[in-house]
Amino acid sequence: MIGSLRGVILDRAARAGLSAEVLVEVGGVGYRVVVPAGAVGQFGPPGSAAFLHVHTHVREDAIVLYGFPTREERSCFESLIGAHGIGPAVALALLSVHSPAALRRAVETDDADALMLVPGIGKKTATRLLVELKSRLDMDLDESDLRLVSGLDGNGNGHSSAASVTASTRAEVRNALASLGYGADEIRHALARLPAEGRIEDQVRLALRELAASR
Repeated sequence: MIGSLRGVILDRAARAGLSAEVLVEVGGVGYRVVVPAGAVGQFGPPGSAAFLHVHTHVREDAIVLYGFPTREERSCFESLIGAHGIGPAVALALLSVHSPAALRRAVETDDADALMLVPGIGKKTATRLLVELKSRLDMDLDESDLRLVSGLDGNGNGHSSAASVTASTRAEVRNALASLGYGADEIRHALARLPAEGRIEDQVRLALRELAASR
């Protein structure tokens, strides 16, 4: 069972959906590794050294390697594919759109709109995934994440959840952009480039600036 690879990038290419493939040479052997589309740029161009955390996926007809820049992303991927109805393709798409922390926040705050940013996930599927993922992603929450989700500070005192505030703000920005006629892909592109915190009006202004620059 391959758990990691350290070697040199020989090639990289986009695949169908939100995934890409890198060819990594290790000791003279080339390994084809499927990675989230958003992560392929982190591995550098051909000739670059690379280290990947790997999940070895065994099927009846193939053995597929899935690679990630961080251990957290691999752990999140493994939790996702353990949920009913979530295969590697959907898990990669989710991790291409959301970081593990953002995905946990979306699940804990029941933010179905955040999951619907992933191509192919509609309202019905997003609602089901929120239920499925709660039990799967809880095991990956560290102590600080649990405090944010539960609304407790380090001493057990109540406070407003920063995670909930962030998710709520992103939802407001997303709705504002949608009302202006922007498509899901454009909104996803803009949200990915926004700072983690900020007032809704400032976030919308920055998103519109990003959208204007990309056209």
